[in-house]
Amino acid sequence: MSIDLKSLSVASAVAAALTAGGGMAQAQAQEKCYGVSLAGENDCAAGPGTTCAGTSKVDYQGNAWTLVPEGTCSDIELPAMADGTPREGSLEALERDLPA
Repeated sequence: MSIDLKSLSVASAVAAALTAGGGMAQAQAQEKCYGVSLAGENDCAAGPGTTCAGTSKVDYQGNAWTLVPEGTCSDIELPAMADGTPREGSLEALERDLPA
């Protein structure tokens, strides 16, 4: 194998390792945010009787979560509830917008 080919192989391996490491850092910088996903678009935990991802029944269901970048959960802009009360995401399950 020539020196150029060896250098290319080493550079490729280093790039692959850095890419893999970057993915792990990104995953660690996310948190569960309850009450922000649309119906059927949650990442997991949609209350009793559901299995996991994609099982929320209503928009902004309070006991269904979605992964969001760390520190952004309460900053996500959501429409107000029917009575005009502001709707916000939470790091803990909520009792609002639960299916009937």
